[in-house]
This record gives sequence, structure tokens and C-alpha cells, in this order.
Amino acid sequence: MSIGAAIFVKTPGLSALKTRLAAGIGTAAAINWYEAAARATVAAVQEVAQLIPYWAVAEEPSATGNAWPGLPLLAQGPGDLGARMGHVHTMLTERHGAGLLLGADTPQLDPAVLARAAAWLDDPAPRLVMGPAHDGGFWLIGANRVLPLATWTEAPCGTAATAAGFRAAMAGAGAWLDVPALTDVDERSDLAPMLAELAELAAPLPAQRLLADASRPYIG
Repeated sequence: MSIGAAIFVKTPGLSALKTRLAAGIGTAAAINWYEAAARATVAAVQEVAQLIPYWAVAEEPSATGNAWPGLPLLAQGPGDLGARMGHVHTMLTERHGAGLLLGADTPQLDPAVLARAAAWLDDPAPRLVMGPAHDGGFWLIGANRVLPLATWTEAPCGTAATAAGFRAAMAGAGAWLDVPALTDVDERSDLAPMLAELAELAAPLPAQRLLADASRPYIG
């Protein structure tokens, strides 16, 4: 079974993005960091042969021009973040049998962890996977079944209880696999722990090394 993997992104110039990071390092630097982080995220996904990557764009795909090259585009659709995640996950699961959702804010992810998540979902039994973030959210979530929309919208996003809320809403939908927690980069102070986690990788990818080089000037 192939597994669809959607990287959620916002398009610079069309949507506001990384505003808290921009407050610490400047708007242009925050946009450059975000684009480098998205490239590093895709590079990690592409290391796993079982994963079929997509850009899940916040805007109408036709409006994004060449901002997100190299992968098919999926529209996140309307509604709050939970509804958009549910919409994209349903599309992936209907196409591939399972779907993983990732942000572009944890570029220090390990391809071996993604491979483990993919192998977990490649099973006839109902299964789910989550990669928690240290701020209480999550950097990865997926399942090998289409889940009711209510399971995606019941818990509020962007709080310290988001991951716990999603797990509670999806209780009974299958067995869970938890993969290691990562730092979700929202502001300047998150860059140092992100780099520390990246340094723990046995073999950082070239795109991840470039991302590290772009991040170091803003530490401290």
C-alpha cells in the first residue's frame, strides 16, 4: 500500500505566515526560513519510498504559481485547521489507503521515523500515528482509515492540549503508534532546540544541513 503524505504550507505573499518568528528575526528572514524548512521536510519524506508526497496549500492551487514546485498540489479547503486536515486526510486515504499529515515547521524530522510510521499504517487493522510537539500540538498525524470530520474538529488547534484533544476525539478509531516528540518552530526561541534535535540525526540530509546553516545566525 502506498501512503499519501501531505505537507501543509501557506504561500508567501498570499497568506500571512510565521508571524511570531518574523517578530524575532524579520519578515524576509522568516519567509526564507519557512521555505528552506519546507524543502527539508519534503526531502525527508522523499527518502521513504512508500510515501507519496503532496503539498497541501492553504490557498487555491491555481493562485500559487510556481511557489511550490516538484509535487502535486492539494487544496486544504475551507474551514478551521481541523476541518482542513480532515479534508486532506480523507483525500489521501481514498487515493492511497492511508494518509500522513505534516507541517513545514519541524524540518529536523528523521526519515527513519517516517518509515516507521508508514510501516505501522501499512496494515489491514485500523491504525493511527502521532508525532507530538513539545508545545502540546503535534508535528505528524495519520491513519489508515477515513475518519469522521468531527474527530478532526472537536479539539481546538494551537493550544497546549491539542495533541491530547485529538487523541481523545479519535479514541476507538484504531491502535496508536507514538513517534518521538519534536520542537515545532513558531518563534525565534524555538530555533535552538530545533537545531539541537537536528544535530542528533545520524545522517542529516543536504536540505536539512542547509536549513541548519540558515538558522544559526538567529540563535542567541
